[in-house]
Amino acid sequence: MLDQGAPPQNERTAAPASPGVAARLMRRKPVERLVAEGGQGEGGSLRRSLGLWQLTMISIGATLGTGIFVVLGEAVPKAGPAVTLSFVIAGLTALFSALSYAELAGTIPVAGSSYSYAYATMGELIAWVCGWCLLLEYGVSVAAVAVGWGEYLNELLDGTIGVTIPKALANPPGVDGGVFNLPALIVVILAMVFLLGGAKESARANTIMVCVKIAALVLFCTIGFMGFKSGNYAHFMPLGMAGVSAAGATLFFSYIGFDAASTAGEEAKNAQRDLPRAIMLSLVIVTALYVLVAAVAVGAKPWRQFNDSEAALAQIMKDVTGQSFWGTLLAFCAVIAIASVVLTVLYGQTRILFAMSRDGLVPKIFARVHPKTGAPRANTVIVSLFCGVLAAAVPLGQLADATSIGTLFAFALVNVAVVVLRRTRPGMERTFRVPLSPVLPALGFAFCVWMMGSLSAVTWVVFGVWMAVGLVFYFGYGYRRSRLATAAPDVVPAAEK
Repeated sequence: MLDQGAPPQNERTAAPASPGVAARLMRRKPVERLVAEGGQGEGGSLRRSLGLWQLTMISIGATLGTGIFVVLGEAVPKAGPAVTLSFVIAGLTALFSALSYAELAGTIPVAGSSYSYAYATMGELIAWVCGWCLLLEYGVSVAAVAVGWGEYLNELLDGTIGVTIPKALANPPGVDGGVFNLPALIVVILAMVFLLGGAKESARANTIMVCVKIAALVLFCTIGFMGFKSGNYAHFMPLGMAGVSAAGATLFFSYIGFDAASTAGEEAKNAQRDLPRAIMLSLVIVTALYVLVAAVAVGAKPWRQFNDSEAALAQIMKDVTGQSFWGTLLAFCAVIAIASVVLTVLYGQTRILFAMSRDGLVPKIFARVHPKTGAPRANTVIVSLFCGVLAAAVPLGQLADATSIGTLFAFALVNVAVVVLRRTRPGMERTFRVPLSPVLPALGFAFCVWMMGSLSAVTWVVFGVWMAVGLVFYFGYGYRRSRLATAAPDVVPAAEK
């Protein structure tokens, strides 16, 4: 007997049509779901243990030191004395983006930073592209800073015990006889050890290192001013505005620190209140110190004598005083200072991968949390080893430019995201609002695009290859394994709201 409740064969209800490819690429993750999942990982959860002070120190720790201790020697030959203007332009570009970050960090306080902001506003494909840029930004930044750390370590060893690490083990392949940059690998491994202990312990170590680096830069300005010669500024912009913008684009990766603070959204005690404050406070402090130190450095040493050395400040201290002691002291402070950049940027990298893994776009191992320490251990070890090997094998200049283009692209998307969220969710609670929106976000976007255009063709080729590899990985893995793809009821269509 036929089941009277079943419709005839030709009248059965058709299965709902699956969304098309375009709709799946534009699927958005609801803000409420992003916030509700905060801290949740595989087998454990992140711990909320960071206050305003720790968040500000993370932001300063990830920013202060990279551009001024490491890349100044590379930026000055591009811009001449106008490198101070390059820092101002890079800082202004960062400020526009920082305003957008502050609003989104207070509205969507999660670990994924601009990746998560893009997921909530522009859809999965754009979020993936943004996240992939962040992997380039953070991973290569760790490697770039680690390379500079080795330069200052050699300065310290030479000034204290009179020996240096052999060039074959102190430089990347192809640079001054280098074969493998061992110090760069070592500092990344040391940072990994701190991170494995948990966010609170890492933040405590970072705070101590930040205080040391600020003291070192104040000391440099005090002594460097004694050798200041106004004649060094006689030809302020010898290479024109093109040189200023090129140097600014290279230096821009020095400003990613506030992005690192936003990745701590799931470990902050009061993320919606403290993250915007930490972002803005750290950017003001860092920009002021960068411009001051650059101005003193160029005043104390003719710009043509900067020779791409990653230990430029220590050399200036020696030249001004005529004594090796002060240069050695600065080298000691720089070793500690640059280590804090490696620590905090590596922290940010692991938290972004944590968020992407939780969303199913990268393997689950990156979201696995150790129940005792609250740290993503496997994630930290994998990322650290990758960045350490990269630092040991690739020259600094190429790393800095590759980081800058990834940073600028991600920041440009954040400026778009804040405008989109204002239009799609105008009634959401915001603890900080970008003033004069959408004018300032539009300026932030325009500055990012302009500075990207100042980078070399080789950097653009590297960026294009990186993006192509990322898209292959997304369509081969994340497109089908995304949690939004397997949880249809939670999908928010792109046209909704």
